[in-house]
Amino acid sequence: MSTTPTADALNAELQALQPQHIELMNESMNHAGYFEGKESHFKLTVVSEAFEGKRLVARHQLVYGLVNALLTSQGGQVHALAIHAYTPTEWQGQSPISPLCAGQNKA
Repeated sequence: MSTTPTADALNAELQALQPQHIELMNESMNHAGYFEGKESHFKLTVVSEAFEGKRLVARHQLVYGLVNALLTSQGGQVHALAIHAYTPTEWQGQSPISPLCAGQNKA
């Protein structure tokens, strides 16, 4: 049994993009109310030819369309998904650093 079922489900859905590179980081521990094993906040870096000719908002819509069932608004587990979507020619080999959560120090 997987210890990361939400991340595994996200990765499975994102394979439809035929990514050349994909990095999905669970950043739940950086947010208020975190407990061990929680999978609610993710940072996604994905490189795919599917993004060629698409503006940023269209890239995000494409990703959201694939993972919609996993988002909390649809009854899923993912509360936040930071998306960094690149074409192969745009990809510089490094994911951006995530900012600290404003609610990180709340109890």
